[in-house]
Amino acid sequence: MKRSDFIKNSGLVLGGSLLSGGAAHAETDSIAQQGKAGAPFKMDYAPHQGMFSASAGKNFLDEIRYMYDLGFRSIEDNDLPSRSVDEQKKIGDLLAKLGMRMGVFVVPKGGNGANTLAAGKQEHVDVLVKGCKASVEIAKRVNAKYVTVVPGDYDRSLPIGIQTANVIEGLRRGTEILEPHGITMVLEPLSDTPDLFLRYSDQTYEICKAVNSPSCKILYDVYHMQKNEGNLLDMLNHCWSEVGYIQVGDNPGRKEPTTGEINYKNLFKWLHNKGYRGVVGMEHGMSKSGKEGEVALVNAYREVDNF
Repeated sequence: MKRSDFIKNSGLVLGGSLLSGGAAHAETDSIAQQGKAGAPFKMDYAPHQGMFSASAGKNFLDEIRYMYDLGFRSIEDNDLPSRSVDEQKKIGDLLAKLGMRMGVFVVPKGGNGANTLAAGKQEHVDVLVKGCKASVEIAKRVNAKYVTVVPGDYDRSLPIGIQTANVIEGLRRGTEILEPHGITMVLEPLSDTPDLFLRYSDQTYEICKAVNSPSCKILYDVYHMQKNEGNLLDMLNHCWSEVGYIQVGDNPGRKEPTTGEINYKNLFKWLHNKGYRGVVGMEHGMSKSGKEGEVALVNAYREVDNF
């Protein structure tokens, strides 16, 4: 399942242009006016478009301002490359004004699927290189430091060692583009389908070590890793030197923390004590809709952030 499809299918990307009309201010019964606003969180959680549209409206800039008022200091925007240059610049300007950070966005054509680096074909490497070049320019507009790359599917006609070597070589071509600009590609092992080449944290660790660049690290999505391997804190600790970015979602259901089985309060405390001060992407849906769901979302993060 494509990452953009997940967001759309979860109802998180709402209709309406970034720049069209949306509410300039939250409505009177918004979360902020129910007393749910507050100081910045201990961890730097990053919502995405649509999470607070019931209160802030469908204009993304208004929603970003509202997120700031709730205590969030970063955002994610996986589909940032699909926005116009003007939209990207307006987002970047607003983030700079508010002192907020942009989390990851997905490298164009750098998501999962048939464009597999495991096949060792130059045409697939060329797609990644082109996407990385485009990402450099996009990142400049919003001061982004991390971009998501998924190597694609297995090529089951080849031995696994050959596929792994092909992935490593392809990723090296990408880091040659990103490294001079201080941008890091973060590789995300996923649980969406067994056809995906990259599925485990230790596998991703091995590849990052072999690529041997500060611009190639692990995107550790807690939801996916709980499904694929569990043993979260132990595996995080083993892979820590190569972990560059964190995303979260509870399991089962891929909703906000406290709705599933993962002990997020303990996990965030562990990350904080480990010294992680990076963005924590809120890569999940919501257990309830509308303003009720927005209140539940903020309350859940306040609960697990209280350590």
